[in-house]
Amino acid sequence: MTPPGTVVALQLCPGHRLPMISRSEVRAVAGLGLEDDFHARGGRRQVLLIDLEILDALGLKPGQVKENLTVRGLGLQRLPAGTRLRVGSEAVLELTGPCTPCFRMDEIRPGLQAELQGRRGVLARVIAGGLIRVGDPVWPVENFTE
Repeated sequence: MTPPGTVVALQLCPGHRLPMISRSEVRAVAGLGLEDDFHARGGRRQVLLIDLEILDALGLKPGQVKENLTVRGLGLQRLPAGTRLRVGSEAVLELTGPCTPCFRMDEIRPGLQAELQGRRGVLARVIAGGLIRVGDPVWPVENFTE
């Protein structure tokens, strides 16, 4: 069976308002987020995912809108909160809801906040930790328990 999605880029946020750092692999930590990421503090915003197709449509590059995982072929915006995604062979993320674009998007490009309404990506929390690599498959899983 071919998975519906693929990780095409990984980024970590080193600190508030600092440029994202591209990585070939990251470690997801259950209940916390991505190791060495500024947002790895628990809560519902541990990881931000976005579809490459959205970035392409807006003429943006992976990491520009501060996402951690850029995924191709999944249609993240259509998946409801509570959906669990297996990323690679170890990590499981649970979608917690859409990410609302903030005014800082207009710092990237004037009007970008409005362009991203309803398509800024989705937030997730880490249910099961493990390595995530560029090229890893991403697919929804059912009946995964913590």
